[in-house]
Amino acid sequence: MKFRYIAILLAAAFALTSACSGQKAQIPAPPQQIREAGVAGSFYPADAKELTEMVDGFLAKATVPDIKDPLIALISPHAGYPYSGGVAAYSYALLKGRKFSRVVIIAPSHYEAFDFASVYDGDAYATPLGRIPVDKEFARKLAASPALKLSSRGHIPTQEHSEHSLEVQLPFLQRTLGDFKLVPVIMGEQDYESSRAVGVALAKLIGNSSDTLIIASSDLSHYHPYDEAVVLDHKALNAITSWDYLSASRNFERRVWEACGGAPIVAAMIAAERLGANDARLLKYANSGDVTGDRSRVVGYGAVALVRAAKLKPENTTYSLTGPEREALLKIARSSTESAVREKKLYEAPVPLLPALTEERGAFVTLTEHGQLRGCIGYTAPATPLYLTVRDVAAFAAERDPRFNPVSPPELDKLEYEISVLSPMRRVTDIGQIQVGQHGLLMRNDEHEGLLLPQVPGEFGWDRGAFLAATCEKAGMEKNCWQSEDTDIFMFTALVFR
Repeated sequence: MKFRYIAILLAAAFALTSACSGQKAQIPAPPQQIREAGVAGSFYPADAKELTEMVDGFLAKATVPDIKDPLIALISPHAGYPYSGGVAAYSYALLKGRKFSRVVIIAPSHYEAFDFASVYDGDAYATPLGRIPVDKEFARKLAASPALKLSSRGHIPTQEHSEHSLEVQLPFLQRTLGDFKLVPVIMGEQDYESSRAVGVALAKLIGNSSDTLIIASSDLSHYHPYDEAVVLDHKALNAITSWDYLSASRNFERRVWEACGGAPIVAAMIAAERLGANDARLLKYANSGDVTGDRSRVVGYGAVALVRAAKLKPENTTYSLTGPEREALLKIARSSTESAVREKKLYEAPVPLLPALTEERGAFVTLTEHGQLRGCIGYTAPATPLYLTVRDVAAFAAERDPRFNPVSPPELDKLEYEISVLSPMRRVTDIGQIQVGQHGLLMRNDEHEGLLLPQVPGEFGWDRGAFLAATCEKAGMEKNCWQSEDTDIFMFTALVFR
């Protein structure tokens, strides 16, 4: 009993000494939150050796140009490796010889609905090739931006579904970059404002750093016949390589074009542009029919690099229409207007034999009477064949321009018609780029939007400042709205004929 009492005293004395010395008891670290592989064994092999051999085999076959310009972002498909892995490899083959310490992957949510961009709140993503740590500090700062949240929504596999769009990018990164930190972002909303919020927040956070790579995860069209899919996919890819992400966003939202990761593509382009990227280069296009031989219902895949090019190719300004093509469009505009005004019905325009008129282009029709504006409405995005665009907007200009009463039948013989066929839209990064008389402007800030055609400032004698102010007013905003960082200014050219 005596010895036991002494032992208790010694233990108490030791505890007191430890407390007085300032040493803290060890508290076990909380268990890490790991996003385990959800589609290993279905979208790609679950065996590490087999997966490594498959990815390395794809990379070995991908022959890409020797791009010396800084690489800011990639667009890569996310289907099962047997179908899209060969195309994805063209994006990741560009990483040879490059080093990035952080990779931000923006991917769509296929299964879970939520109204924000979900920045993963866990510690790591896992694949059969190992764990990739999340850059938690970067993720926390990114999620502090509007429309983004730290969350596990869209990330964690359930019994019913496992989101594959982000996960399938990881083995390619593990085989090309090796060690890096990951910032996983799953987008729930797919509209332009959501893409803009993600893109702007990313660009601000990355700043002048060159050690962060952005990846947009997206397939293209789904389940169309082979030839139809090729045409549809290249409409989207042409908008991307023209850097017209505004038209791409609009047509993705309206399902005119298809890309299940359309919003991530737009977000990546917005971020990359603000980080200095100015050129989108198509590396590879193919679809599932090229792999399986079944061309009845295919899924499209594209690999694109967004780079900061030191020297851009001259802007293509050679778009033109022949005399007969212009006359045909003017005839369609007049016939459509007369049908709308006299018969209150849509003109049934025959499919033209002139191929240029079946190309999809944005266009406006302007109606004047004795030199005074009588109506002007257009489509900004290339959503329909040009002849149908002209047909539609001519009728709308006569009947639906909110600034005027509808055109009456006695006025029809007095109308003059002017058609403006638009080029792709490109965001203005420096107002010095705007050439008055050459460029039209589209101003956008959240729900406010306004457009003025290139010929308008010449009619009023405006300089660049007056042109910017007038476009702000057209959008229903203050004259100086163009100076706000929340306002996007897009410029375009137009082929105009009367």
